[in-house]
Amino acid sequence: MDIRNFLFKYRSYTPIPIGIMIVYFARQDSALLLIGVPFLLLGESIRVWAVSYAGGETRTRRVGAPALCSSGPFAFVRNPLYLGNMFMYLGIVFIAGSANIWLMVATTLAFFLVQYSLIVSLEEETLGAIFGQEYEEYRSNVPAIFPRLSRWDTRDKRKPTSMLKTIKTEKRTLQNVIFILLLIFLRTQALS
Repeated sequence: MDIRNFLFKYRSYTPIPIGIMIVYFARQDSALLLIGVPFLLLGESIRVWAVSYAGGETRTRRVGAPALCSSGPFAFVRNPLYLGNMFMYLGIVFIAGSANIWLMVATTLAFFLVQYSLIVSLEEETLGAIFGQEYEEYRSNVPAIFPRLSRWDTRDKRKPTSMLKTIKTEKRTLQNVIFILLLIFLRTQALS
């Protein structure tokens, strides 16, 4: 079995051990909270923007896409959802705090960079097979994780979906963020 398929299929669940670690080592610090909240909001904003263009296809457990989405945030970075997730988790790490915050940040980043590099390689193989030259042109012009500074001039002219539809699609992520923040709150209150 290809580990990349496993990581893709269960990508909503694989961060659970990191979440448990963040909660277990939580030691709230007001200064870190001021760093964490903007990271969390930036990450969720990137996700909402991306979901408004890609829609519910981002929730699938099978690699592929009905159409190549290269507009909106996808004109700056090929994987804006993964970028948003990394910002969100960094925000959660800072909000939780830790006796060794930089070790927690490094561990969290390492986890996501390894997981996403494996998932992205699988997605790129699949999208390349589905969309051929169109995907190769996109791939050669738009970076995978670190965004370009200017928007790539794409032929994809799709418009974002309504905010209500986007939030409905993003509902599970928002619920998970609220849940982990509640666990962090309870953990830090128990230590007080």
